[in-house]
Amino acid sequence: MSTPDFARRCAIVGVGNTAYSRGTDKTTIELHLEATQRALEDAGLEISDVDAVMPNEMAGTIAEDFIVNLGIRDLRFSSTIRTGGASVVSAIQSACLAVSAGVAKCVLVVAGRRGYSAQRVSRTSEGVLVPMPIMRTIDEFERPFGNTVAVQWFAQAARRHMFEYGTRSEHFGMIAVACRKHANLNPQALMHEKPMTLEQHQASRMIADPMRLFDCSLETDGAGAVVITSAERAKDLRKQPTRILGVAEGHGDPPTSITQKRDMTKLEGVERAALPAFQMAGLGPTDIDCAQIYDGFSWVTLASLEALGFCEAGEGGPFVEGGRIELGGELPVNTHGGLLSEAHCSGINHVIEGVRQLRGEVEAARQVRACETVLVTSEGDFHEGAVMILGK
Repeated sequence: MSTPDFARRCAIVGVGNTAYSRGTDKTTIELHLEATQRALEDAGLEISDVDAVMPNEMAGTIAEDFIVNLGIRDLRFSSTIRTGGASVVSAIQSACLAVSAGVAKCVLVVAGRRGYSAQRVSRTSEGVLVPMPIMRTIDEFERPFGNTVAVQWFAQAARRHMFEYGTRSEHFGMIAVACRKHANLNPQALMHEKPMTLEQHQASRMIADPMRLFDCSLETDGAGAVVITSAERAKDLRKQPTRILGVAEGHGDPPTSITQKRDMTKLEGVERAALPAFQMAGLGPTDIDCAQIYDGFSWVTLASLEALGFCEAGEGGPFVEGGRIELGGELPVNTHGGLLSEAHCSGINHVIEGVRQLRGEVEAARQVRACETVLVTSEGDFHEGAVMILGK
């Protein structure tokens, strides 16, 4: 069976985001519309050019929100991917399929929410997130034991990884410190001008053993948008197009419940998405210049490095030592600060950063030298994952 090439027929031509904040008076749809306007302006396109919308399940918006508020007269395609944190890159895959099949010409992918002002994970009474189907098992198998929030699930996985491979809390800290260093070079980041040392990471309070405060992503208000069209049309637009070289999604075997899986140390969804994405791009891990890896928790980044083939299973801890994932290192990771230190914007900020790195539009201090390829991931609670490879 030949490797599909539909992604190579598509390009990202516009990106945009709101300010990232902790406190906003704007509604979720207002944030989405603001990001949309900025992405279209970036692309040099008009609202009338948009004929497909991919809303984000975590925000709860629907296609009609965009039809009514933007005045879209002829929407040809819409779909909402329901894989939690993996939804953004999976949505881009669907956008590419729609464009390459001729169903749509210009697709808008939007994500982000009022993650501080309304849908706070730490204060569930203020709002709830739309659950993935796997969450339905929580009531029966998890809730009786108080195992109900993501930090608990990933803490168990991190502890198991430590038991199996000798991974240390300091390794998680090295990831958090790298993200914070990058955020300090990024004026958009919530954690800009807020340095952090490994010692400070180790002294931060425990949230769910072994996950400390600085191992957890930020609660954020904000949104981002990405505009996708054909590679041919992209040549005539305002900015240098970002080619989508490869994209794939992966799904782990359905478990009895969210933490009942064969191997807690693996991210099956990301692992299963990695190989087809690399094959479609005709590249391998050593060809990647920087990676924007979904980092809901520091352990997710470490486990993703293994799942993507940058290192072997169990070697994620040693891999992040010595500044290897920092700017100037062998594989700069989350050069914007990631969900840990820039903002938790449902992972769409990883895509935006990847595009801006390839265009050379980021601050000089955090520009990856000779950046030609960027890998981006999305991850949804172990079982769901998506991988995309971008190029000039």
